[in-house]
Amino acid sequence: MKTYEKIYYSLLEKGDYLSGEDLASQLNLSRTSIWKGIQTLEKKGLVIDSARHLGYKLIEGDLLVPSQLSQDLDMPVFFHEESQSTQMDAKMGIDHNHPSPALYLAPHQQAAKGRYGKPFFASKTGGIYMSLHLAPHVALTAFKPYTILMAAAIVKTMQELTQLPVQIKWVNDIYLNGKKIAGVLTEAISSMEAQTVTDVIIGVGINFHLPGFPKELAGKAGNLFEENPKLTRQELIRGVWKNFFETSEDELMAIYKENSLVLGKQVSFVRQEKVYSGLAIRITDVGHLVVKLEDGQEKTLNSGEISLSSW
Repeated sequence: MKTYEKIYYSLLEKGDYLSGEDLASQLNLSRTSIWKGIQTLEKKGLVIDSARHLGYKLIEGDLLVPSQLSQDLDMPVFFHEESQSTQMDAKMGIDHNHPSPALYLAPHQQAAKGRYGKPFFASKTGGIYMSLHLAPHVALTAFKPYTILMAAAIVKTMQELTQLPVQIKWVNDIYLNGKKIAGVLTEAISSMEAQTVTDVIIGVGINFHLPGFPKELAGKAGNLFEENPKLTRQELIRGVWKNFFETSEDELMAIYKENSLVLGKQVSFVRQEKVYSGLAIRITDVGHLVVKLEDGQEKTLNSGEISLSSW
């Protein structure tokens, strides 16, 4: 673990002022190393108060520590400070024969994209941007609804750790108080000759505690925490992946249905350049959305975008 990471954990655990002398003694470091470590933490966006005779206190912000996360999750974590996109990082990892599963993590993304290649806002600080690479090598017909399972794992974790009423807008968006706070993007690589899915990359973006949004997003995007967070990003990340791997698919599917933002609501969608409207009546066991149209017919959606009429 790097020096500034050790200092961060000491300040986080203390929760109050810790003198430079105590830090140096506790970590077996020189006072100069402590000072340099504090500077590094501040450059990474953490707010640390320095008071004479008292020492240092972590006021705001947290740190992503990939080595600790790798140990907690028992899988490789590749951390890229200047990532264009963690999805791209994962694809490069596949090209370089990285092991699977593996997590690709970044504090910021310079070319973040969502579904259908749409760009999305990635803050310099306060966000969670990560992609998981899996190598299932399964038949196309046995491909799991990873987007659904991932969204459910995120909601389960957020509810467990925060008790906040987060919900899922079909198919891949997480909402809190009418604003989007997270999204999931799943990409698959398949072999058409063998009719198998060889690799899957599940991308996750979470507005944990962003300092602000562009004007065009201010009314649509929100944070999991608008005030000072009660937990760290690292704790949330660890919980999300533990729930994803350790919770049964049946339970995750049930969580997805129970926390749907659209069931029982009027929705609209476009198919072949025609707009349809109806009532979202159920989500199937594979994550498809069934909509009862105004003429009584039922349409089953397995992909695409929907709009809530009330919005």
